[in-house]
Amino acid sequence: MELGLCTFGDQTGDPVTGKYISEEQRMKNLIEEVELADQLGLDVFAIGEHHRPDYLVSSPATVLAAAAVKTKNIRLASAVTVLSSDDPVRVFQQFATVDLLSGGRAEIMAGRGSFIESYPLFGYDLNDYDELFSEKLDLLLALNKSEVVNWKGKLRPSIKNIGVYPRPAQKEIPIWLAAGGTPASAVRAGKLGLPLALAIIGGMPEQFQGFVQLYRNSAINAGNESKMRVAINSIGYIAEDSQQAADECYPFYAEVMTRIGRERGWPPSTRAQFDATRSERGALLVGSPQQIIDKILFEYELFKQDRFLLQMGIGRLPHAKLMKAIELLGTKVAPVVKSVSRKDTKKS
Repeated sequence: MELGLCTFGDQTGDPVTGKYISEEQRMKNLIEEVELADQLGLDVFAIGEHHRPDYLVSSPATVLAAAAVKTKNIRLASAVTVLSSDDPVRVFQQFATVDLLSGGRAEIMAGRGSFIESYPLFGYDLNDYDELFSEKLDLLLALNKSEVVNWKGKLRPSIKNIGVYPRPAQKEIPIWLAAGGTPASAVRAGKLGLPLALAIIGGMPEQFQGFVQLYRNSAINAGNESKMRVAINSIGYIAEDSQQAADECYPFYAEVMTRIGRERGWPPSTRAQFDATRSERGALLVGSPQQIIDKILFEYELFKQDRFLLQMGIGRLPHAKLMKAIELLGTKVAPVVKSVSRKDTKKS
C-alpha cells in the first residue's frame, strides 16, 4: 500500500490565538511540507482546489509545479481538480507540464468538488452539474490517450484533428476518479477502468464497503479488472500520544466543521462528536502513531486499498506541529503499514 498526504492548503486564523499568517508564508510552509514528505520516503502528496478565502490553493498544478522542482521521488497529485468548471485541455497541459518538471510523477484526481463557488465564477450552470463532469472527463481521457484529438462536445466546443501539447513524460498521466460515496461515481470509475479515490470524512468506514465493492464489480463486468485501484482519503493528525493529538487537533477541526456547517445547516461541532469520530471504528484518524497504524490497517482489512492519503492540514494547524506529524507518519506509521500490507499482498 502506498502512503501519502493530501491538503487543501487551509488559510484560516488560529482558533486559539486568533492570529493569521500571510498567504505568502502559508505557501512557503506548504512547499516545506511537500519537501519533508519526499525526504521521508512517503509516496504521494496531493493538493486540492478551492475558490474561497479560507483555502489557499485555487490552482493545484501551479503549486505542484513548484513542488516538482523541490522534490525527487514523491508523486504529485491534485485532490481534486474540479473538472466540471475547468477546461480539460488546459488541465491536461498544466499537468503534462508538472509531469515534465517532475520526471514523470504527476497525477490527476478528477472530481466535481465539495463546494460550488467555481461554477458561477467560471460561468457554468449548476443545472449542468452531472453532464459537465461526464463530458469533460471524456475529453480529458481522450487527450491523455492521443496527441491529436477528434472529439465532439455539447457543453464544451468540439475539437477537430488538433494536437495538444506538451505531452507528459509518462505515456499517460494517471487519472483517478475522486468520489465521496455516490454509487454512480463508483460505477463510472469501474466502467471506464479508472482508479477510484474515495474520501471518507464522516461516519464509519465499514459503511463504504459496498461502495468499493460496487466499483470493483463494475470494473470486472467491464473487463477492467487489471486496472482496478482504490485510494482512501481521510482526515487525521498524529502526535506522540493520543491525548496530545486530540487536544492539538480539535480546535482547528471544530472551527472548520462549524464554519462549513453554518453554510450547510449542520449543528456546531462538539468535542464529544470529535472524540466519537476518532474512536476505533470512526472516520477520523487522530491519535498516536500506533493508533493511526491500527486504523489504517483496519481500513485495509475492509477495502484492501492500494493507497491511503491522510489529510492533516485541516484548519491550518501550526506549521511546526504539522511538520512533526508528517515526520511521525513517515518514520513510525509508514514502515509498519507498508510491511503488513506487503506481507498480505505476497500471501494473496
